[in-house]
Formats: sequence, C-alpha cells, structure tokens
Amino acid sequence: MTALAHIPTSTGQPPGPPPPPRRGRHRLLPYLLLLPGAAWLLLFFAVPLFQLAAASLYDPSGSLSTGYALTWAFGNYPDVLQAYWPQFARSFGYAGIALVLALLMGYPLAYAIAQKAGRWKNLLLVCVVAPMFTSFLVRTLAWKTILSDNGALVGLLRDVHLLGPDGRLLATPIAVILGLTYNFLPFLVLPLYASLERLDHRLLEAAGDLYASPVQTFRRVTLPLSMPGLIAGTLLFFIPATGDYINAELLGTPNEYMIGNVIDSAFLVRLDYPQGAALSFLLMAAILAVVFGYLRRAGTEEVL
Repeated sequence: MTALAHIPTSTGQPPGPPPPPRRGRHRLLPYLLLLPGAAWLLLFFAVPLFQLAAASLYDPSGSLSTGYALTWAFGNYPDVLQAYWPQFARSFGYAGIALVLALLMGYPLAYAIAQKAGRWKNLLLVCVVAPMFTSFLVRTLAWKTILSDNGALVGLLRDVHLLGPDGRLLATPIAVILGLTYNFLPFLVLPLYASLERLDHRLLEAAGDLYASPVQTFRRVTLPLSMPGLIAGTLLFFIPATGDYINAELLGTPNEYMIGNVIDSAFLVRLDYPQGAALSFLLMAAILAVVFGYLRRAGTEEVL
C-alpha cells in the first residue's frame, strides 16, 4: 500500500507537446554535406584558375631562369589572339563538323538501343562504352593504323576510285575529324540514350492516332522530349573536342594543329607561360560564350 501511494494518478489531461527539435543543427546539415565538394573545387579548381589568371598577366619578357613578374600585361591577350586565331577557328570548325557527324550516327544509335534493342540493350550499351576501357592515346593510335596509307580502308577507297592513286586519309583534316568523332561519340550517345529510354510510347501512339506522319511525330514529340539528353550530349562532346590536341598531333600535321596543340607547346616546349595561360583563358571564354549562346537558343526552341 505504501508503494502504491507514490504512483501518480491520471488527471485526465492530454500529454503536453514534445519538446521542439534542435533546428540549428538541422539547418547546418546541408552545408556540412557540401563542405567536401566545396573544398575539392576550391583546392583543385578555383586556386589553379586564379594562378592561371595571374600567369596570363606576367611580363612576356620573363623566363623560368630569370623569373616572371606580374606586370598586369593585358596586352598578352590581343597578341596571342592575333598570332593564333587560325588555330582557334580550326578548333571550333573541326569540333563542329565532328559534332554533326556524331549526331548523324549517335542519335539513331541511341534511339535504336533505347526503343528497339529489347533484350540486347545491355550488350549494345557495353559495345558503346567498350572503347573507353582503353586509354585515349591507344584508341587514337589505332585510328592512325586504320587510316594509314597502306591500310585496308585506304586501299578500298582507292579501288572504288573515291581516292586517287596517291590519295590518303592520314595527315589530313578528315583524319583529325574522324578521330574526334570516334573518341568522343560515347559522351553523346549515353545522355541521349538516357532521355530516349524514358520516352513514353503512349505519346507516340497518340501522335499516330492524330494522323501525324513519322516525321511529324519525331519533330513534335520525340525530339522535344529527348532535348535534355541532346543538350547534355552535345555539350559533353563539343567542349572536350574543341580543346583536344591528341588527335591533331597523331592524325594530322602542323597544318591541322588546333589551339590545344599551341597551348601544349607553349607550356611544355617553349616554356612561355604567359602565352599559354592567355591562350587557355581565351579558349575557356570562347567555349563559355558558345555554350551560353547554345543553351539560350536550345531553351527558346524547347519552349516554342
């Protein structure tokens, strides 16, 4: 009885509300999750970018032996642009032509894998990605063998009179463009496949019920719905293709050199750091201008 006397009796009142959560810790959690990525970008992107910007303004008369002085030499930019504008134009021209070829091959390939492959889908995806299991350099050297003057491809083209008796593919702009197309094609196909694989077949059937032709169905239904993958794929293809220098180095001659070859030579051969840094910043600025213009145009067309 004594023990029971200490048991509190119910008053009939509902229990009070639970104590409020500690909101300060929950508010900080997203920022704490961002810290590793932000630190990585700061250390390996922002800091090198700042150093590159400073190097582009060094006194061009300096050298590694005498040292470089930061003289805010903004004249480095117009000087390198005047000296190497053909390589800039060639880089964007080669990358643009390669992008068109990749779209002509990559879009039907991605559509076939996503919509028509059935149980062979995974195998075909592996075939698309398989070349990337080897290094970029090995793949380009393989193309050098394929396009060689004594190779089977050149011999076949000579036999069908598409090439003259002394015609060649290697060490020509065609070889560089083919190398760019081949090496960066998976970067275009995979995002396209991801968009086309989610395509709702009922929308295509509805377009057919509304008497749309196959061309109209593609233009008004398939293409707009695949636009996110198309935009991502074209950017993933075009940006690295513009700055590439391996294909021009191995498959071309100095007449086919792109701006990446000039930057590589400035940093590693001529040791002209101000020139190489200025060229790098001009290339980044040009690519960003093209990308932003393309995204604005693609966004407008998607809305329309």
